[in-house]
Amino acid sequence: MTIHEYQLSQLDYLEAEAVHVFREVAAELERPVLLFSGGKDSIVMLRLAEKAFWPAPMPFPVMHVDTGHNFPEVLEFRDRRVAELGVNLVVASVPDAIERGLVAEEPNGSRNRIQTPVLLEAVEKHRFTALFGGARRDEEKARAKERVFSFRDDFGQWDPKNQRPELWNLYNGRIHLGESIRVFPLSNWTELDVWHYIQREEIAVPSIYYAHDREVFERDGMLFADNEFCRPREGEPTFVAKVRYRTVGDASLTAAVRSDADTVEKVIEEIAATRLTERGATRGDDRVSEAAMEDRKKEGYF
Repeated sequence: MTIHEYQLSQLDYLEAEAVHVFREVAAELERPVLLFSGGKDSIVMLRLAEKAFWPAPMPFPVMHVDTGHNFPEVLEFRDRRVAELGVNLVVASVPDAIERGLVAEEPNGSRNRIQTPVLLEAVEKHRFTALFGGARRDEEKARAKERVFSFRDDFGQWDPKNQRPELWNLYNGRIHLGESIRVFPLSNWTELDVWHYIQREEIAVPSIYYAHDREVFERDGMLFADNEFCRPREGEPTFVAKVRYRTVGDASLTAAVRSDADTVEKVIEEIAATRLTERGATRGDDRVSEAAMEDRKKEGYF
């Protein structure tokens, strides 16, 4: 038997690293929760959590910060997947928070920034000490700064200058009352890795990740779907185009890309050729300023 037979593939290594992170959190922190929106990264993360504790059930619930501006295909997938696994779903509702006066909707109708107080309220209410998120370092420069174990103070805020070293994959989960850790098992994955894993594991994802015909309009160089949350302005004609979504956020902020990729294999081929990250290509919320994501994270965002 040669040494090459003991070598792990790139996907096997990433999977093993993520499984290790899940088990470390379960061992170190008392009340973890997995953030599950029905997007591709959280779907892969849920699959990895299954593997980490199989054949036992996952020892934590899943949570969705629901803005009320969701794509219906994604919500349907979220509910179906949760029912299949039999896990407890905690929904932190932005519409409910608006009704209670906890947050106020911005004049432009965006609910992206007001997710943060709703998330922090849910963390405090359920006393969660660790939150698994599907963020990856290749997505955006603020996320590239983040540790796998990202320390948050008792206000839920992130200080990029006050993070803990992670030498030799040793993670420090020690926290005081009121503090928490955001945990990112997919930190070292890329968008291409995620899709290769979806292909290998035969993981189902919402249909909007594959090419389909949709009525859209162009704004700021991006194609937005004409829906109840996002209407064309004067001078923005609608037309039908074959598109798919590379990332899924609010229907009011997330744009599609022109694509003929209607299978996993075609999606992988398309991503391998692109030179723009999915957030840079399709997320209107990240174009507010150069530091839009970092500013939100400092306030307590994912």
